[in-house]
Amino acid sequence: MDSFIIIGTAGHVDHGKTQLVKVLTGVDTDRLKEEQERGISIELGFAPLYFSNGMVAGIVDVPGHERFVKNMLAGAAGVDLVLFVVAADEGVMPQTREHLDILELLHVQQGIVALTKADLVDQDWLQLVKEEVRELLSGTRFEDAPIVSVSSVTGEGLDELRRILEQMAAAVQSKPWTGPARLPIDRIFTITGFGTVLTGTLFSGSICLGDTLAIMPSEVQGRVRSLQVHGKKTEAAYAGQRVAVNLAGVEVSEVERGEVLVAPGAFIPVRRLTIWLHVLERAPHNLKNWQRVRFHLGTKETLGRLRLLNHDELSPGDDAFAQIELEEPVVAAVHDRLVIRQYSPVTTIGGGEIVEVGGLRHRRFRHEVLERLERKLSGSPFARLGEELQTVRGPVMPGDLAGKAGLTVAEVRQFLEEMRDAGDIFLFDLGCETYAVTVALIASWEQAVEAALRQYHQQFPLRNGYPKEELRSRIFSAIPPRLYQALLDKWVTDRKLAITGQTLAWSGFSVQLTAQQQSVLEKALFVLRAQPFAPPPVEELRVLFGDPELLQYCLQQEILVKVGEELYFLKEGVGQAWQMLRGFMQEHGEVTVAEVRDLLGISRRYCLPLLEYFDQTKKTKRLGDKRKLF
Repeated sequence: MDSFIIIGTAGHVDHGKTQLVKVLTGVDTDRLKEEQERGISIELGFAPLYFSNGMVAGIVDVPGHERFVKNMLAGAAGVDLVLFVVAADEGVMPQTREHLDILELLHVQQGIVALTKADLVDQDWLQLVKEEVRELLSGTRFEDAPIVSVSSVTGEGLDELRRILEQMAAAVQSKPWTGPARLPIDRIFTITGFGTVLTGTLFSGSICLGDTLAIMPSEVQGRVRSLQVHGKKTEAAYAGQRVAVNLAGVEVSEVERGEVLVAPGAFIPVRRLTIWLHVLERAPHNLKNWQRVRFHLGTKETLGRLRLLNHDELSPGDDAFAQIELEEPVVAAVHDRLVIRQYSPVTTIGGGEIVEVGGLRHRRFRHEVLERLERKLSGSPFARLGEELQTVRGPVMPGDLAGKAGLTVAEVRQFLEEMRDAGDIFLFDLGCETYAVTVALIASWEQAVEAALRQYHQQFPLRNGYPKEELRSRIFSAIPPRLYQALLDKWVTDRKLAITGQTLAWSGFSVQLTAQQQSVLEKALFVLRAQPFAPPPVEELRVLFGDPELLQYCLQQEILVKVGEELYFLKEGVGQAWQMLRGFMQEHGEVTVAEVRDLLGISRRYCLPLLEYFDQTKKTKRLGDKRKLF
């Protein structure tokens, strides 16, 4: 596959960006009728640029008019190299400065300056403009950028410009092909007979024919019917390429620019981001806490409010951590670059880097919060993952951590295994799902379970333990049932608790009757054994046992059996009755209610519930008014 990078144009309106792209590529990127009539770019334009060394660059031509800066921002997403255009006859203009600020905030890797319309000025004037541009670039990441004088009319400087572009393109660091596919959508249209086509720069991963992809945050899904990279059909597209994706099963009305085409389940749209924010030196005003701003990420523009975490306001040139509460959900990843524009009047005021995607609403002016965010911002991938794990309040899956920590799923799995081996986390492999849980969280859960069980044992000392499902709904309702069972199994293995049926008991607990309770129980059993097939009514039993917990204990320990509503038999009495009935049926083949009554010497009040109990426990089968062995 050919190497591929994205070159973006930048510069003031009518400085010759589109004409320069046309002479370099042969493509007029002003495709709209209004653009051709007015002579200015309004929407994004695209063209391929082929180099002699076999590399291919996709040029994104952006509008220069101040009214269309939001379109420029959409086009700047994913740019590797900027072709910064300044007209020699006008020099540096307002949008020249704003476009430079945006490129700085987005951390575009490299840049080259083309002084266009060089044929319209003399050499002295041209030198003055070069000095003005060099002064503008001083102190920025582009201060050493080459400056080439060109003319789209005479062809002056075009060969040199192409040569330098080729050299710089070869030095661009490619985007990661690993990880989930993510393509911010910058254009949507329909082709008759084919359906909906979405275009954009593939930020990460790859897309192949037949893949099922999701459009987020709308969650519409479609299958990749065909792929193109600048007009050429392909079976696969890779990060760094300009891609046109034809999706089956998706209507144009279901998609809008700013949404993101992703691998299903790889990204969760959020309304809160934690960011490292830089306010431009040229910002017109201080930036205040809870100020409403325009937020730009990839091709998405939405509104939001900034919560400054350690300032009440920021002056031009200041840096700080902040959280932005957005009015619409966005798809984002850690380390993504963003731009902030003033709500009104609209102008670029700052930008920065995403530190956390989603997550908690941080309290302001907390040193521990700021220190943790600093470690996330500047730490190693391993340190960032550790910090992310410390902030989540629950089990987390590797795929979720990948997006939050700015890593691939494979990298996350490797780090998690190392952390497990170091004793920092537990990994629960539950078939197709893996959950990571920190040691600290396991310990806090264990403390909560121990406290709940000990309190229960103290309150109900005659019960085997806490109902298993009741404990889950009280403490573990937010985690999957399979993980809850895995936790219980771990604590059983660690001899922290015991499971009896559907109840849980803390280590060391056992049911112990007091001497008084034992005496009461023996007296009650004596009464029940006197008439094993005709126990007293439940009201008398409650008086006999005195303590309702003692009655519950007898049921739990299966000393008593609930045979019918409000009717409790001794288990040994039920066993005796069954032996007698089974022997009768083995001899006679069946038994009637009347025969049971005579056999056991009891009334129908006891006889019928006992027979129904044997039916329910699959010992007998009812056939009319008779019973047979099951």
